[in-house]
Amino acid sequence: MADGYLESRYDEVFGAKGKKVVVKRISIDSLLERNRSHRGFRKEHVVTEETLKKIVAVNAKIPSAKNQQVFRFKLVTKETGADKVLANIKLGGMLPELHLPFEGTEPEAFIIVCSTVPESKLVDIDLGIALQSMSLKAVDMGLNGLIIGAFNKGNITEEFELPYEPLAILAIGSGAETIRLVPIGADESRAYYRNAEGVHFVPKVRPEELVIP
Repeated sequence: MADGYLESRYDEVFGAKGKKVVVKRISIDSLLERNRSHRGFRKEHVVTEETLKKIVAVNAKIPSAKNQQVFRFKLVTKETGADKVLANIKLGGMLPELHLPFEGTEPEAFIIVCSTVPESKLVDIDLGIALQSMSLKAVDMGLNGLIIGAFNKGNITEEFELPYEPLAILAIGSGAETIRLVPIGADESRAYYRNAEGVHFVPKVRPEELVIP
């Protein structure tokens, strides 16, 4: 047993002065349930560049195939070109009749993910890990995100003078939508939808049907 282990555990549980400390534990399941794709955001919550830097910082801790660490990130806020990003992205592809985002709920902070090497299977695996990790960090900070794959690469590259190819864009903000998960069978439609009250429903295959017998 390492020197000082019992003392450090005592301080961790009861505090340095002997007072019991209640440690709030946030489970990964809770973070995953809250990590929903928002297509509308509250304008009153302004996401700063400093906040985006904290979200990007998770990339210094996550796994990377062959430890390549090929991603570089362009941070965009309302003051540094959010309007340029908005003009070159598409949201809510399964609900084209809604023309999302609704006026007044547009995201105003973005992380443009670029790769220093050509896209490949390993790069795409890392991209998924990076986007999910940053999304979870945003949720942990009380924010929400949206991974955007439908965007004009050429325009985005030109508008921001990017030295590398952009592979995805992550919108960050305070989500303004009500989103609920709906359990479905493996053969049912995965298309998300909304009811008359604007509640956004996301079908998810039941856990018991994910395992190959």
